[in-house]
Amino acid sequence: MPRITFTSSIQRHVSCPTETVTGTTVREALEQYFARHPQARGYVLDEQGAMRQHVVVFVNGSQIRDRAAQRDPINESAELYVMQALSGG
Repeated sequence: MPRITFTSSIQRHVSCPTETVTGTTVREALEQYFARHPQARGYVLDEQGAMRQHVVVFVNGSQIRDRAAQRDPINESAELYVMQALSGG
């Protein structure tokens, strides 16, 4: 089953333990996670359901491409990492 892990920098703001979920896309996995941990949704997704600017998701070490709808495919052994994006000059 896919596993979702949030970095400690996000966990300082909202409780989001590592969990296994089901799903064939990043969005399906996130929706299942948010059903269990609704407080994490607003930190990760904006009001339109897109990834917030300061959040990035990696699947098996590669950044997802579809930040708007999170339709990137995942498999049963997928490792999803949700972290704060770095920015600055």
